[in-house]
Amino acid sequence: MVEKIHSELVEGKKKIKVLRIINRFNLGGPTFNAAYLTKYLEGDFETLLVGGVKYDEEESSEFILEKLGITPVVIPEMKRSISFKEDRIAYQKIIKIIEEFKPDIVHTHASKAGALGRLAASKCKVPVVIHTFHGHVFHSYFGSLKTLFYKTIERWLAKKSTKIVAISDIQKKELWEDHGICKKDKITVVPLGFDLDKFQKNTEEKRKSFRLKYKISDDEVSIGIVGRLVLIKNHQLFINSINKVKDKTAKKIRAFIIGDGEEKEQLIQLLKRIDLDYVEWDKNQEVSTVTFTSWIKDIDWANAGLDIIALTSLNEGTPVSLIEAQASNKPIVTTSVGGVNNIVLENETAFITDSNDLEQFSNGLLKLIENEDLRIKMGEKGWGFVKKEFHYLRLVSDMRNLYFSLIKQ
Repeated sequence: MVEKIHSELVEGKKKIKVLRIINRFNLGGPTFNAAYLTKYLEGDFETLLVGGVKYDEEESSEFILEKLGITPVVIPEMKRSISFKEDRIAYQKIIKIIEEFKPDIVHTHASKAGALGRLAASKCKVPVVIHTFHGHVFHSYFGSLKTLFYKTIERWLAKKSTKIVAISDIQKKELWEDHGICKKDKITVVPLGFDLDKFQKNTEEKRKSFRLKYKISDDEVSIGIVGRLVLIKNHQLFINSINKVKDKTAKKIRAFIIGDGEEKEQLIQLLKRIDLDYVEWDKNQEVSTVTFTSWIKDIDWANAGLDIIALTSLNEGTPVSLIEAQASNKPIVTTSVGGVNNIVLENETAFITDSNDLEQFSNGLLKLIENEDLRIKMGEKGWGFVKKEFHYLRLVSDMRNLYFSLIKQ
């Protein structure tokens, strides 16, 4: 069958059909990745995008798809948690889609889509099966027994895959060397890519607008953290660092927690325990040291108004917020997790600290708060770096080459 596809491709008789399956349509790197590949691989490829639904506490990514003119197929039963009944229904629906669409390539993104999609593709004997790890759950999520369970499943699924895609060199090393998911030569690295140009447009106008809305004065240093409010993102470190820094600096500081999630109430309880003033902006628009903004879709607008961007996670794949921070010419303080070291320039665009180290992290923030020239200097280096490494045109080119090479093999 592969030989037939190759022959028809060479003769220009057919487009390669790609069935792309993503966990769910929530705001985040996987959706951007799947959306840009679906849209900008048009021409040589015909792509059908399939995914599950977001959770209530997550921000929808449907506006991304609508902007690109993509109409996905939604499988409501494909959810993050394991449910044998719903997973079986989702699996059967994917099989039906494969039988009707007849893809040459099935490309899955993230864990649940990766499991159901690869099983269905294997059963239907799809010629090429690819899986992208956008992150993994092999540490800091679960206990040792549950972690071993997930590793065992991923090792088995890797055998059913033509190629595994890692989104950073660090992640590739973790997959084959640290966790033994598959052999090294089965993994290829394709970094994420984004539409970054918007972060360079109308920045002064956006900055004034953001700071006016949240009542940030010119002499205040604003620090933001962007992401789901869940345990793995470790917002407690961010809050404790702000609390520590405010007692060490004469500068006025404001901290913004951008996002929402199941840990919000626990974070509020922490703020109360340490007596750090806060406000939930949707309920009370008063000035406070810490502001919960909930989700902000136009993150280029928010980044323009911030002075420093932070990340405190215990585990990451490739954190999109740090790529976007550099595209916005903002300096970063981040923990050393996942692919972070592959997407920032240490001590040039970002201070990188040990995971969950309050002293290191707060010191990194303090250096940037105290020194405006340093903030500007580190921020200026970000755009040139991410424009070259993480633009969606590079992503599309890399993936096109990978698809062709696997079909021609």
